[in-house]
Amino acid sequence: MNIARILTIGHSNHSTEFFQELLARHCVTAVADVRSSPFSRFSPQFNREQISETLGTSGISYVFLGRELGGRSEDRSCYERGRVCYELLARTNSFHRGLDRVQRGARRFRIALMCTEKDPIDCHRAILVCRHLADRGIDICHILSDGALESHEELIDRLLHELDLSEPDLIHGSREDRIAEAYSRRGRQIAYTEHNSAERHTRQGELL
Repeated sequence: MNIARILTIGHSNHSTEFFQELLARHCVTAVADVRSSPFSRFSPQFNREQISETLGTSGISYVFLGRELGGRSEDRSCYERGRVCYELLARTNSFHRGLDRVQRGARRFRIALMCTEKDPIDCHRAILVCRHLADRGIDICHILSDGALESHEELIDRLLHELDLSEPDLIHGSREDRIAEAYSRRGRQIAYTEHNSAERHTRQGELL
């Protein structure tokens, strides 16, 4: 098994039994919840209090980091025309405190960052949080819905392909430039937007 310092997982519409099975398969000992709003209308088994209690019965620690690392910031300086700007959010002291907590916790626990979306490529856990954890030299893998592991580098390759940025062009020559552009584009696509948040949830799909 590919051992990663930090994992991520989307609860999607999994049963708690299957979710716990995924965590156990990858030896997770702590879940860090990075949802801004730790509740689900469609999968109430993942509401904050309930999932914390469920994980506790399996000996897995739970911590809520949605205020620090959530994608729906309460800081108005992180918004541009009603949309969260990931680049601005990533500069805040709160965000960096969240990264620090994850990094410290990884010394003691096998951590999985948990959010809602089934595919990490559609979630801020990968496009925002893991981008900056990777910049700190942390190894990251994503637990997919079938239990397979995808490295963050593999996710980036998949994102580049999806956005037609796999090969250099006149504007984005280096791989680093293309990765930065891919993060920026996907961030704009998935970032929380105040005036169409209901449409976003329908499009992105809590139950993907």
